[in-house]
Amino acid sequence: MSDEQIPGDLPDHVYGFALVHIAIRRDARRLAEAAPALQPVLLPRVRTWWRQVRAVIDWHHRSENEVLWPELRRRVRGFAADERVMRHDHIALDNAMKAISAALAPGGDRVALEQTVTWFDALVAEHLTLEEAVLFPIFRTGIGADEYLEIERRVLALARPNVMAFLLPWLFDGVGAEVAAKAAATIPPPLRLLGRTVLRRRYYHKLRWW
Repeated sequence: MSDEQIPGDLPDHVYGFALVHIAIRRDARRLAEAAPALQPVLLPRVRTWWRQVRAVIDWHHRSENEVLWPELRRRVRGFAADERVMRHDHIALDNAMKAISAALAPGGDRVALEQTVTWFDALVAEHLTLEEAVLFPIFRTGIGADEYLEIERRVLALARPNVMAFLLPWLFDGVGAEVAAKAAATIPPPLRLLGRTVLRRRYYHKLRWW
């Protein structure tokens, strides 16, 4: 799913959540496509970038496990069964990310890296498709905007400063203006400005390797 493929009936206030999924898909695919021809000189920059990506995904999983899932379990009948499946997927994704980190480490196995990033890309595609099939209908009709935004505030409170600094420019990397405007509408203006200026410059200067 690219930003152009966000369902037209998805409420504007959950565009930020959709963009997290788009960014995870984008970078899983980016790494899988780059790995076979990745130049050794780029590996230090890739490692730095990957640490940031992994930290954001770890935060996303933790916030779902600790905040979003319990809220939906309380509000949505039958959600607990879907939650068990999604938690299992998180474990598989965490294992794949650990394997990528090991393969990217100095002296890591390049063949293992290619295999692992392909595995991760497939896991990401499968998991996020399932998660969206469960969550998007709930976001449309099962939970109001005010309720959702209160949950989102608690989710963001779990993000460490290094995650927040990376999250904003990462979310909007390659996103069209209309979608970006909808997603940015719920971000406090000072933070929005930082994301578009200082943090964006840092993101592209220090982390861009592709």
